[in-house]
Amino acid sequence: MSFTPPPYPYERLDRIKEVAGRHVGGAIDCSIGTPVDAPPVAVLEELARGLDARGYPPSQGSPAYRDACAKWLNRRFGLELESDQLAACIGTKEFVGTLAGYLHLRRPERDTVLYPAVSYPTYAMGATLAGLRSVPVALVDGQLDLTSIDPADVERALVLWSNSPSNPTGHLDDLETVAAWARHHGVLVASDECYAEFTWAGRPRSILEHGVEGVLALHSISKRSNLAGVRAGFYAGDPEMVAYLRSVRQHAGFMVPGPIQCAVAVAYGDDEHVNVQRSVYRSRLETMADALTRFGVDAPMPDGGFYLWCSKEGLDGWALAALLAEASGLVVSPGDLYGDAGVRHVRIAMVQPDERLALVASRLLGS
Repeated sequence: MSFTPPPYPYERLDRIKEVAGRHVGGAIDCSIGTPVDAPPVAVLEELARGLDARGYPPSQGSPAYRDACAKWLNRRFGLELESDQLAACIGTKEFVGTLAGYLHLRRPERDTVLYPAVSYPTYAMGATLAGLRSVPVALVDGQLDLTSIDPADVERALVLWSNSPSNPTGHLDDLETVAAWARHHGVLVASDECYAEFTWAGRPRSILEHGVEGVLALHSISKRSNLAGVRAGFYAGDPEMVAYLRSVRQHAGFMVPGPIQCAVAVAYGDDEHVNVQRSVYRSRLETMADALTRFGVDAPMPDGGFYLWCSKEGLDGWALAALLAEASGLVVSPGDLYGDAGVRHVRIAMVQPDERLALVASRLLGS
C-alpha cells in the first residue's frame, strides 16, 4: 500500500477557528508558535544588502555563520566548540524530519526512533517519512523516563530525541542523565534546544555541557530572534556525527541562502534583542496564566518556552479548546496533537500582540 500523509495537525482546527471568529474583533490565534514580534533591525538591514547572493553558499555554513554560532554557544552555555563541531541547517524542522533517514543509511541494522510521548509531532513523522519505527518514551514529571524503554527497542534505536524546554509542556529534561544513558547504550541523542533562550527556571542549559560524545544539540534562530521566515539554524556536538551529516546534507543540496547566512550571523552576534523578547514572553505568560486561572483553567507557568500547557477538570483537550474559543475567541491546540498522552491538555502560544492577549483576558473575565 502506498503512503498517504496524514492531515497536517493544525488543519484539524478549522471548526475551532470558526467558533472563535464569531466574536466581535475576530479570533485570536495562539495555536501555532509563529513569532509575531519584530526581528532586530540590524538583521533586516543585513538581509536587505543581499550579500553572497550570486554564488552557491556553503552547505555547512560560512565561516562567519559558524563562528557566530560558536561564540553564542560560548556566551550562553560556556561551551568551547571548534568549527568542525557545528554546521548549518535550513531551520530545524527539516533537520528533525530528515535525521532518522540519514542515520539509518549509516546504521541500517537499526530502525527505531525514540521520542518523548508528549512532543513536537515531527520527531515521530521523521521516522515515518524514512520508513522506520517510532516509539514514544513515557514522561515522569515532564522528563524522559529512560527506565521505561523496552530493551528490545533500545537495541533497535537509531536516535533518542530530547526537547528541553519542551514544546508543548515547558518542562526541562535532565540532560546530564540523558547524555549518560546515550553513551551507555550507544544511541545518539538529538537534543532539541530551540527554546533554551526562554528558560524561566534557572539558567539556560545544553546537553553539550555534559560532553559532545554521542550527542547533538539543535538550535534555531526562529524563536530566539523572531526570524522563523528565514529558515536557519544549526546542529552541534559529536564531531564524527557532525561530519557525517554535513557530508550527506551537502550531497542532498541543503543550503541556507547566502544573504540569510550573513543576516543570521548578525543575529547570533547580538543578545540584547533576546533579553527584550524574553521580558515580553514572560509578561505575556504571566498575564494569560492569571486570566485563565481566574476563568477556572489550570494554567501553571512553564519552566521554559513560551507556551502554556493547560487543562480543566472534566474536559479533554478538544472540549477545552472549544470552550476557550466560545468564551474568548482564543484558538489553541488540543494536546493530543502532540501525542495521545496529551489528551487532557491544550497548548497556548504567546504569539499575539499584547493588546490581543489583553482582549482574550477581558473576554474570559467578562470585562
